[in-house]
Amino acid sequence: MKTGADNRVSDEGHIYTLAENGTQKTGQIPSIALVSGKGTDISEQKPLANRARRKLITRKMVLSLIDVAKEKGEAERIQAYWNAYHCLNNVIVSDGKMYGKYCKNRFCTICNAIRKADMIKRYYPVMSQWEDVQFVTLTVKSCKENLLYERMGRMLRAFDRIHNRCKKRHQRGKGIKLVGVKSLECNFNPEMKTYNPHYHLIVPSKEVAELLKKEWLKQWRPIPHKNSTRYKYTNPAAQKIIAVYNLETALIETIKYGSKIFTEPDVYKKSQLKVPPKIYARALDNILVAMKGYRIFDRFGFNLPKHTTNRSTKIVTNFEGWTFPKDSYDWVNDETGEVLTGYLPPIQLNFLLTECIDLKCC
Repeated sequence: MKTGADNRVSDEGHIYTLAENGTQKTGQIPSIALVSGKGTDISEQKPLANRARRKLITRKMVLSLIDVAKEKGEAERIQAYWNAYHCLNNVIVSDGKMYGKYCKNRFCTICNAIRKADMIKRYYPVMSQWEDVQFVTLTVKSCKENLLYERMGRMLRAFDRIHNRCKKRHQRGKGIKLVGVKSLECNFNPEMKTYNPHYHLIVPSKEVAELLKKEWLKQWRPIPHKNSTRYKYTNPAAQKIIAVYNLETALIETIKYGSKIFTEPDVYKKSQLKVPPKIYARALDNILVAMKGYRIFDRFGFNLPKHTTNRSTKIVTNFEGWTFPKDSYDWVNDETGEVLTGYLPPIQLNFLLTECIDLKCC
């Protein structure tokens, strides 16, 4: 299903922040530019092609999100989505490095990938010292969209209470210290039209994992029932603890921006329906709205070494301008028409992004 957003035209921003002196003709590329950061090495074609792929996915995705936000009359969110659409629209290449402006939105797949790589670089050295790493999933029962924001708020408060309670026990010498990282995520079930918010956590031992699971179930107030215990908001069987054998893979799974763009294939396996994967734009917008203001990823019980970000800027005079045109798969040289990465999307991805975006289901 093609969206109406595909036919829209929006002003393209650029990154040239310092132009040459004198009058500049319309469309003329300035001879001086101010860039920041280390830049991206264009000799590494695979990472660069992956960035073009993410640019394509983000563009198609946010155009549909813009349609949804327009229908809801959410002007602020429309602007945020446009910012993601423009992320790296225009770049310059100088001395083998690509420079551009990033939107830094959590729903931008380009910025999310950069953020993920940076966090793995920061967290891995510390967490690699943990001896018995465990991957934990703490979840609550699925809910409808109108309860999602409140349910996420309850989850954050529940974890804070667990952490504070265990911290006091530990300080009194009556319990172990809770240590780990946690990430808030939410999936959408298109069959039931429900949302499943949950935590993914990585902790240093089975003991910490078991304590978290026990306290999580306790926090959600079990209901006594004859000779058993029932839970209104949680299901003990849905709380998972798995030993981690590849820490980097576990970190990648944990450090996300809060929602999967594509539907889970397991949804259809369980129902035995032969339905192709889809992007549920309205459901994704609902999740992003519910997560606004909440901290998605956080650590607890330990500190990281001091981290400094390279925010240095420099003036470049020898550069080429490249633009990611509408309906393109790659950056194109403004002067020669040459493509930067040579990326071409697989047929399946192209079909998914052009024909399988659902604007109604939520």
